[in-house]
Amino acid sequence: MIKTYRPIFSDLIKLALPILGGNLAQILISFSDTIVAGRYSTVALGAISVASAIVMTIIIGAIGLILSVSPVISNFRGQKIPSKRYFKLTLLFSLIVSVPFFLFIEIFLYNIDLINLSPDMLPDIKKYIAICAPSIFPVAIFTAVKEFLQAFEHVKFTNFLMLFMVILNTILNIILTFGYGNIPAMGVVGLSIATLLSRTIVAVIILIYCIPLLKNKFTVSKKYIKDLLKVGMPISLAMFFEFLGFNLTAIIIGKFSSLFAAVHNIILCLANFTFMIVLSITNSASVKIGYFNGAKDKNNIIKYSIANIILVLTVCAITFIVLILWHNQIIAIFSKDNEVLILSEKILKIAMAFLFFDGLQGACVGILKGLKDTKIIMLTMLFAYLLIAIPLGLYMAYCKNIVLEGFWLGLALALFSASIITGSRVIYNIKKLK
Repeated sequence: MIKTYRPIFSDLIKLALPILGGNLAQILISFSDTIVAGRYSTVALGAISVASAIVMTIIIGAIGLILSVSPVISNFRGQKIPSKRYFKLTLLFSLIVSVPFFLFIEIFLYNIDLINLSPDMLPDIKKYIAICAPSIFPVAIFTAVKEFLQAFEHVKFTNFLMLFMVILNTILNIILTFGYGNIPAMGVVGLSIATLLSRTIVAVIILIYCIPLLKNKFTVSKKYIKDLLKVGMPISLAMFFEFLGFNLTAIIIGKFSSLFAAVHNIILCLANFTFMIVLSITNSASVKIGYFNGAKDKNNIIKYSIANIILVLTVCAITFIVLILWHNQIIAIFSKDNEVLILSEKILKIAMAFLFFDGLQGACVGILKGLKDTKIIMLTMLFAYLLIAIPLGLYMAYCKNIVLEGFWLGLALALFSASIITGSRVIYNIKKLK
């Protein structure tokens, strides 16, 4: 068995490593924001936790639609359909789907006082959202191009660009937050400007890189758009429900105190770091499975699905060991506040418990995306987060006065449920292939 799967592991890792660079860059940007905000003040850390949760929960709806580009184009490649001609249409699609989500952010910002967030954070939250809202457009462009190139297994430049964005964002964060020379210290405003600038710059650079593709004739294809929506709508809603589960938690926690919001942000950063490694593997598996699905190659679909799950669970096991051995040192990176350190260590124990469930459901989602079986993903996330995670968290927080632990227990149970449902669906699909 090892000899059979060794070349498949190698193939997945070869494609996953460059994708991992880009995914880790996303997390490092979040780390940079969190570390700089934590060094500035605990209130600032809590404010960007809530504000970024609001912005990203809405933006992720647009991103989810755009993430359909990679599996759809991969499937077309497997069917030997010329696909590079759809590049301009892909860009137009990404911009059009971003407009309603941008308007939703603005509407949310206008009515944000209705949420009754913690008063010490509210002014900074409003400023961050107002400045970051337009960044949805460069994010959409970058995501569309990245997904398009990824479908052709061209991932090195986009991920190099993401690493550049980490450096750029970190430098801008430090300068604009704390001030430098004639530039005054701007606190949370500086963090939001840094985010907008870095996202815009990388979007411009990646478009310049793709000038050869932009020279292709604009091609309209109803089938392409139909497939993007068919695959993308469930992905979009699934990601929205998942982000809503985590980020609504951040918003509700922000109603209690900036300390709770700060700790939630730190633990979420650590959880996302692990999931980004998982996501790089499942993205590569999705591309490969999508190609073989288009080519009707059942044998390789099964092999790559199994290899994907094995690699993901291995990563989760390694991460679990690292967190057990060095959790104190890792938490201290984000904040020196003693209250933050003590509470973070307590919540991290719960977060580690659902690490494997998070990885397993992520692996299964990657397989289902490659098979273009995405409706079940949407229903799973709806059930797991809106019917389990949030209700249980609210009950624990308001009825039992267990705030952080209660919400994270709800998230853990949600991921456990999601892993069972998506895992069962993968088994069903595999049996159908046999």
